[in-house]
Amino acid sequence: MRQHALISCTVLPLLLAAGITAFAQPAIIKRLDGSSISSQTIEEKISHMMAASCVTGLNIAILNDNKIVYTKSFGLRDKEKQLPLTTDTIMYGASFTKAVFATLVAQLVVEGVLDLDAPIQKYLPKPLPDYDNYRDLADDPRYLTITLRMLLNHTAGFANFRWLNHGKKLEIKFAPGSRYAYSGEGINLAQFVVETVTKRSAGTLIQERIFNPLAMHNTSLQWQDSFNDKLAVGHDEKEKPLGHVKRKKVNAAGSMDTSLNDYAHFMEGVMQASIISKEAKAIMLAPQIAITTPSQFPTLSTASTDENKNIQLAYGLGWGIFQTPYGKAYFKEGHDDGWENHSVVFDEQKTGVVIMSNSANGDGIFKELLALLIQDVYTPWKWEGYLPTRCR
Repeated sequence: MRQHALISCTVLPLLLAAGITAFAQPAIIKRLDGSSISSQTIEEKISHMMAASCVTGLNIAILNDNKIVYTKSFGLRDKEKQLPLTTDTIMYGASFTKAVFATLVAQLVVEGVLDLDAPIQKYLPKPLPDYDNYRDLADDPRYLTITLRMLLNHTAGFANFRWLNHGKKLEIKFAPGSRYAYSGEGINLAQFVVETVTKRSAGTLIQERIFNPLAMHNTSLQWQDSFNDKLAVGHDEKEKPLGHVKRKKVNAAGSMDTSLNDYAHFMEGVMQASIISKEAKAIMLAPQIAITTPSQFPTLSTASTDENKNIQLAYGLGWGIFQTPYGKAYFKEGHDDGWENHSVVFDEQKTGVVIMSNSANGDGIFKELLALLIQDVYTPWKWEGYLPTRCR
């Protein structure tokens, strides 16, 4: 078990004798502006935030100098059963999955297995519409122009998911490569291409290349029965339990279950360029397309604003990008009914945060939380939809 906690001198020898590795928890966290904050202050303020906004459970990890220095659980993994949340609790990662998948693709690009700018049709033994899942594209030749780069930077022209379209048909809504529109559908197509080229499941590749090397034993893109005893359930705005969907099909757009400890180690691996080469990291995190929409959702909105021009909001491959007085930052979120997740890294400052919540109210405190933890007042919270909320 990996756990970062304050360990007393009397407890430490007992843990070591039992073969349990203990990590000392630093009392002071470094923030972007050069200030610091104590773990005690963090915990007192977060407890008040959660109570004011009816957030059922919250997991936090902070990274300084590209290393995990603080992890903490707050609240419950299951309010109905009054089960406490822990840093090893299995939570739904949602679209955190996309960042992991993008890391795999970047590895394969550097190895010469994939070309980001080749039409994906090049990799398929028959026309894309000849595959059952893509028959809807038969009358739209624009599919021939779609590349992996477009799929990973969300410019391929798809809605977030086809079921949002009239008749639930897959449609190309605009010229591929012309503008940004967040799309899980596009990520799933990228998964299809990767699996066709490698002749292996994306879940297996990620397990071998990312999860196993990082000892992420509480993480998988397919449901594992071993997760049952440490499972969190999602909660709605009234803190009613919504359960936990046990996804048995690998879906690169969002099937991953993970724990805070595990995902923080993934973030550490990206930050340190240990799980991905520096070349691959640079490719993955280079800004690809400027974002001018006032909000991320609905994804096909054509509204435009200059509100985020000052931070140069953009998308890379699988990650969002923005600029700050402290240099480039990259981020990834994950949302579903009863689940709210966010991660952000300030690359030059070697500082990052991972937030995971099993509450639909979780993102209502993200703006305040990011400012508290590391003085991040740059994340585009309006665009993200992180509108501060209070339940009482």
